[in-house]
Amino acid sequence: MASIERTFKLQVPSSTENLIIIREFVSSIGAQAGFSPAENAKLELAVDEACANVMEHAYGKDTTKELSIRATLDDDSVQIEVVDTGKPFDPGTIEQKDLDKLVSARKSGGLGMRLMKSLMDEVHYLMIPGQKNELRMVKRRKKTL
Repeated sequence: MASIERTFKLQVPSSTENLIIIREFVSSIGAQAGFSPAENAKLELAVDEACANVMEHAYGKDTTKELSIRATLDDDSVQIEVVDTGKPFDPGTIEQKDLDKLVSARKSGGLGMRLMKSLMDEVHYLMIPGQKNELRMVKRRKKTL
């Protein structure tokens, strides 16, 4: 039987009030993929973190901007792309501080990419200066026999 790929898209204004809409969108994708509640929660959290980072850092809380979430579901995985036109971000410039030191210093920032990478199977970031930033995250579906 041939593999079927389905793509869904959500575009919302860059406001934290819309994070609930994004989580509901992602939750429905995870449910369609057959993810367990725990795996679906990981998917939601990773996308929520990515979108919150765009709203706060790429757009500087400018609610006139928009971000797009594109979800592609196939037999093997769910791929989520978060696309914005805000300030670019180079994950390679972020110092990966020791987690214990961050906790003891009660630092809450600087954990977003680490969190996303721990929740997802793949995380890739692409920036095209002056055009777009795209964060692509992949969560593989468990194969059942």
